[in-house]
Amino acid sequence: MHVSSSLSKWQVFAWLIGICLSAPLAFLIFESLQGDSEVFTHLWNTVLWDYTSNTLLLILGVIVLSCVIALPLGWLTAYCQFPGRKVFEWALMLPLAMPTYIIAYIYTDLLDYAGPVQVTLREWFGWHSPDDYWFFDIRTLPGAIVMIALVLYPYLYLIFKTALREQSFKLVQASQLMGMSPLQSFFKVSLPLARGAIVAALALISMETMADFATVHYFAVSTLTTAVYDTWLGYYSLTAAAKISGIMLLFLFVSLMLERLSRKNDTLHERQSSVNETALYQLQGKSAWGATAYCVLILMIAFVLPVSILGGYAIDYFDEAWNSQFFLYAWQSLKVSLWVSAIAILFSVLVVFYQRIGEGKRKSVPGRFASTGYALPGTVLAIAVLLPLTLLDTKLNEWFAETSFEPGLLLSGSLFAMVFAYVVRFYAIAHGAVEASYVRISPSLDMASQSMGKGFFQTLTLVHFPLLRRGILTAALLVFIECMKELPAALLLRPFNFETLATHVFQYVSDEQLELASVSALFIVLVGLIPLYFVNRSMEQHN
Repeated sequence: MHVSSSLSKWQVFAWLIGICLSAPLAFLIFESLQGDSEVFTHLWNTVLWDYTSNTLLLILGVIVLSCVIALPLGWLTAYCQFPGRKVFEWALMLPLAMPTYIIAYIYTDLLDYAGPVQVTLREWFGWHSPDDYWFFDIRTLPGAIVMIALVLYPYLYLIFKTALREQSFKLVQASQLMGMSPLQSFFKVSLPLARGAIVAALALISMETMADFATVHYFAVSTLTTAVYDTWLGYYSLTAAAKISGIMLLFLFVSLMLERLSRKNDTLHERQSSVNETALYQLQGKSAWGATAYCVLILMIAFVLPVSILGGYAIDYFDEAWNSQFFLYAWQSLKVSLWVSAIAILFSVLVVFYQRIGEGKRKSVPGRFASTGYALPGTVLAIAVLLPLTLLDTKLNEWFAETSFEPGLLLSGSLFAMVFAYVVRFYAIAHGAVEASYVRISPSLDMASQSMGKGFFQTLTLVHFPLLRRGILTAALLVFIECMKELPAALLLRPFNFETLATHVFQYVSDEQLELASVSALFIVLVGLIPLYFVNRSMEQHN
């Protein structure tokens, strides 16, 4: 009886967390299905199709360019031996640490009419005006596609390379015996076998592309993400913003369904042989140096050159960038990130622990509910969070209407909204890491603890926590870094006069003055390198 009572308490905790963290999505769907909104009707009749078509073209362009960049890189580093391969295996993931709006500003400054590239070309060839020559205009939809693809291609590169490493290399050797060239083997063997992994990576890239706000906003490319932002700040219409968000949710649903279908149709095979140094294609001469040159080119364009320019800004403008604002905003970012990390870890441990001790098929439902926010773009998430919090604020003000106390925007206008949104968004990261750590704990330890008369809480604190420390630390670190980089939700939900490093840098980017926030931008990039280090360490241990 006591065990059943204790279990019901953990069940209540898990379901409360699941309901609270999934409530914003439920409110968003409900609000998007409400009656006509004049603002939404106006947008529908005028510009919404342009927003939608630009979003689809952006996603399609980023997917194609990511494939062009990442698939050859993944195949070369997985199956070929050439100079520098060991370094490129991990170095090609580094662009993930670059926020897209930073790389967008750097290349805009570099390639604009008044930038050093065009100035040098005019000096060399004696050109005097834009009419004398043609040059790529970076602040366009194609420019946004290039910038976003340079940052997101590592998702496809990493997943595709891992899929190739997990395939049986005997199939590749068989293709060689049949007279296929390496290029033919790539198209006829490697790509078809890794189709499910490729689709999964492209689904992730499409969601990240649709969620991008800063780059398309800076390039003045109207997408559904910017439409949500402009509708809320320009028209103050939550209903219209929710309806636009509903369209984005439909796109997300389609992406996730395609990814699920691709995995469902895949057949799993036993791994028969691994890739080793002797099994790799031994590239020689021009082929070897061509592979090295291609890897160097992508790494230079996507990471080395932007970071070098950013570092130059930080040195040249150190006195202006290293100031009290940097420390204030760094502390505020740190404070929010620590709070969110702690809450996300606490919630994930409670939910995953209930999954472990619970009974029946429904024990995993709270965790699934709580993880729904991760797929939401930042602008959509902000609207989703504002809907229930605004309703609660309205109710609170009605309750205290007859008293002298006026709560005001107690929830939606405070730091609570921002922290809550971050927890909704990044809970899934903590849940996944904690769940992966729990799998390694033998159930026999739980039974041993119960046989010694220990309750569930004592089992969690005395047995599980010591064994979960590494997983909890990893989860906290990943959530912390994502919070430090989050921009769209922070722009819409931050309290008055509250800035994070991300919003601080973006404001200077919008004003064409990134140099004055270069130290903050470089700090964000360096923080973003931390999870890549741990991912690389994990892959080395796995191999």
